[in-house]
Amino acid sequence: MNINKIDFLYFLGIGGIGMSSLARYFHIMGKTVSGHDKNETFLTKKLESEGISINYHDNVKIIPEWIKSNKCLIVYTPAIPKDYKQWIFLKKYGKNIKKRSQLLSLITENSICIAIGGTHGKTTTCSLLGHILYVSGKNFTAFIGGISENYKSNLILNGNKFFLVEADEFDRSFLHLSPNIACITSIDQDHVDVYPKKEFLEKAYINFSNRIKKPYKKIFICEEESFTVKNAIYYSVKKKVHYYADNVTIKNNKWYFDFHTPKKIFKYLPLPIPGIHNLKNTTAALAISDYLNINEKKIRKALYLFKGIERRYSIHYKSEKKIYIDDYAHHPTEINALINTVRKCFPNKTILGIFQPHLFSRTKFFEESFAKSLGNLDSLILLDIYQAREYKNFDINSITLLKKVKIIQKNKEISSISKVLETLDKKCFDIILTIGAGNIDTLIIPIKEWLCKKYGKT
Repeated sequence: MNINKIDFLYFLGIGGIGMSSLARYFHIMGKTVSGHDKNETFLTKKLESEGISINYHDNVKIIPEWIKSNKCLIVYTPAIPKDYKQWIFLKKYGKNIKKRSQLLSLITENSICIAIGGTHGKTTTCSLLGHILYVSGKNFTAFIGGISENYKSNLILNGNKFFLVEADEFDRSFLHLSPNIACITSIDQDHVDVYPKKEFLEKAYINFSNRIKKPYKKIFICEEESFTVKNAIYYSVKKKVHYYADNVTIKNNKWYFDFHTPKKIFKYLPLPIPGIHNLKNTTAALAISDYLNINEKKIRKALYLFKGIERRYSIHYKSEKKIYIDDYAHHPTEINALINTVRKCFPNKTILGIFQPHLFSRTKFFEESFAKSLGNLDSLILLDIYQAREYKNFDINSITLLKKVKIIQKNKEISSISKVLETLDKKCFDIILTIGAGNIDTLIIPIKEWLCKKYGKT
């Protein structure tokens, strides 16, 4: 399929973070872009403000007539329910229909593609690498799985010689890509609805690694993952491999480290986002940058200028009395990493976590692990499970999860998302964490405003 001959694009699920970056890309390219999402969000409002038309009702009468054209491409997310009216209509009348991952493959197939894969760390690694490429003046476009604070977008557009993308393992989407350079940040079991056994996930990653092509044909792998691929380039924060970071120091809540390449050492670099897990992600981005011959001066400048990614250790309020941090963590490993980082940055502080589990299947599969990770908080407000694309409850709910969390009874409770501020008013804390991948982000502004009103503006 020649996407240059496409004049119209309709995105079913346009509010998704991956879909919206593609919608932005084609809108900027001068195509007519429209789409549907079931909910109006900050992101869909932003897309509309940029000139993209979006509808929010599952009604076929509001679909543009041009979707029946041979010059129209319909892009869909696999999370769309099979009985969705718009989806049934589009399958019947649409001439060209592609998954988001298939479209990403079409965009990148004739350029150098860098793909960042892994259960955890994809977005941080991709965002930082995209920022380094931009600061160094590279000709590239990046599709990011989060909103970069530097660019206020999930799209960085600076040419088309290179394409930087995230390789999403959900629904085996990344097997549509054939990158020239790839990175695997972690292989921790997740998406259990797709990979009920870890060996299924590992097999998918092996298949992904086999799709890497010339020129370059290089794959970077985190040494800590114990995942072996022939001719891989390894990076680490524990071992002296091809690329590694060490000598971590913390001064005034700011982290610094040394970065070792096969030929030299970059001394005392700033870590833009704190945490050992983010040191791994940064080491991955720096390893690829060094491989692409980006010099130390530009790398150092990019690190100092990097502002982070929305919902990745995002500090929204900080005064002498209280701190509020929001994070996308939705897996037990990610929650552990977040809490450990907060403990290191703010020792002896009382942490209150507000957690929204994401997916019944994930919550059920990792129920014991979630309970253990959440037990590292001092107090917990647990929200209802965000069902997302699922309809069955897998015999799990927030009440059963809360019972397993080993926090004293008076310091843990269930709350609806609408009653969170009321619940917060009765709590003792130094730090608030909002944690999760559903619609918990709708609490960010209300909590920030509540803190400002109660404890003063920062």
